[in-house]
Amino acid sequence: MGALPKRKLTKGRQGNRRSQQYLTMPTLEVCPQCKSVKRTHQVCHECGTYRGMQILPTKEAAE
Repeated sequence: MGALPKRKLTKGRQGNRRSQQYLTMPTLEVCPQCKSVKRTHQVCHECGTYRGMQILPTKEAAE
């Protein structure tokens, strides 16, 4: 036999343990440069800027 609990776990304790298992949608914000939707604290994939600085080269600059 394996290990067995000595007492029954209540539904409240079971719910507290499972309270961290939910999924959340990522937080989105509007890019101030190109007004597209991007994740917070991430480089904008449309214009390549982060906090007003150009981080990634744009498609126009690459051509």
